[in-house]
Amino acid sequence: MFAVEPAGAEPIPATARHGHAMDLMWTWIPPNMEFATVYIGVVSVLTFDLGFWVATAALVLGAAFGSLAHGLLSSHGPRYGVPQMVVGRVAFGRWGNALPAALNTLGAGLGWFTVNSVAGAHALNGLTGMPNLLCLVLVAAVQIAVAYFGHNLVHRFGRYVMPLVTLAFLASSVVVLSKAHLTGGASTTGSFSGFMLAFSAAFGYAAGWNPFAADYTRYLPADTARPKAALCPALGVFASISLLTVVGAASATIATDQTNPTGAFTSHLPGWLSDITLLAIVAGAVAANAMNTYSGAISFVSLWPRRLPRAPVALVIGLIAFLFAWSALDNASRAYQDFLLVIAYWVSSWLAVIFTDEWLRNRNGVSQQEALRRMMDPAYEVWAGPVAMVVGAAIAVLLFSHQKQYTGIVAHAAPSIGDLTCVVAFALTAALYVALRQLPGLGPGSRYWATTSGPS
Repeated sequence: MFAVEPAGAEPIPATARHGHAMDLMWTWIPPNMEFATVYIGVVSVLTFDLGFWVATAALVLGAAFGSLAHGLLSSHGPRYGVPQMVVGRVAFGRWGNALPAALNTLGAGLGWFTVNSVAGAHALNGLTGMPNLLCLVLVAAVQIAVAYFGHNLVHRFGRYVMPLVTLAFLASSVVVLSKAHLTGGASTTGSFSGFMLAFSAAFGYAAGWNPFAADYTRYLPADTARPKAALCPALGVFASISLLTVVGAASATIATDQTNPTGAFTSHLPGWLSDITLLAIVAGAVAANAMNTYSGAISFVSLWPRRLPRAPVALVIGLIAFLFAWSALDNASRAYQDFLLVIAYWVSSWLAVIFTDEWLRNRNGVSQQEALRRMMDPAYEVWAGPVAMVVGAAIAVLLFSHQKQYTGIVAHAAPSIGDLTCVVAFALTAALYVALRQLPGLGPGSRYWATTSGPS
């Protein structure tokens, strides 16, 4: 557990495979049992102007779609034994895959690190009264240390903190729901625009884990049943996110001061439960960011054709991310809302390429062995992947984005439709990928169309 993981982006050999699919349930619950999850529900009511029940429908639906994708991607780990960004090479090619890998390094290693570190620091400040900066240093140090040691410690840390975070948030949820105003006319109000914003935010939060789903299943034995490898992580993500986003929406219906969101949430609780919940928020933030830093480093090393050591990369990314978190320590709420939508935008387009390519490979009878060969071939390129992703996402954002910083052409003309970017981006990118693969120079090339040993 405290030995530094030697593996980077290369395939995990059969002799190093270990673990059970059920372990993934306990891996994925703790990182979502944190205040960043709660806050999605809070903004759905306070910022998107939804009543509790409308917000609940949007949040659960968004979490469900993100969790479904997460489960499907997690099943790639036992099959190929490589991280998710390496699996993506079969659809994006070796150098085209640099686009999603770089975005994931920035999103996970810097963006999510900042979001969760700030939430954890504020919670530790509320619990101990120590200065916010000192709290941030302590939280960041533990996160970086866990990520530095790697896979086994990341899994084990999540398993150790799961009882604390689960019981604390279940107890606080009961109290918040008992005090919330869940009935009456206001509980069912809301616009389609607000619904789509809440849906996109919840989807973006759940789908934010998608680009490193296989990072945490690649050590499972190759004969692990695919349904189990998919179902356990999907349930872990869905159960934790749907519960806490709904509780966050309920907490927003209780009149209170929202200038300190973490304090506003725990102010509804008895003193002893408030302290335990603050401690759970800290533990959940550390569990989440250990995974973000670890997978941010994995994504970075997958960029290079030669093997790079993962552990020092995780250390450097963590130190840089700490500086970003420090700069956002005083005011991150507005940026958080926009960040969630941006995550939803690019991940939707990336998922469209990944799933469409897998469908095409299965239809054409490309074997699992051939797919793995393409992932590891430094000469293999499919420029249709990155081109479709960029064009599909760009058109969707240009037309349908509905953020404070930018409103798309269609969204501006018809604001009642809300933010449809992630839905349009997925459909448009999938169609573009199918079409572009047929063009000379953009597809995988004739020598890769042949099958080798039956369907995967």
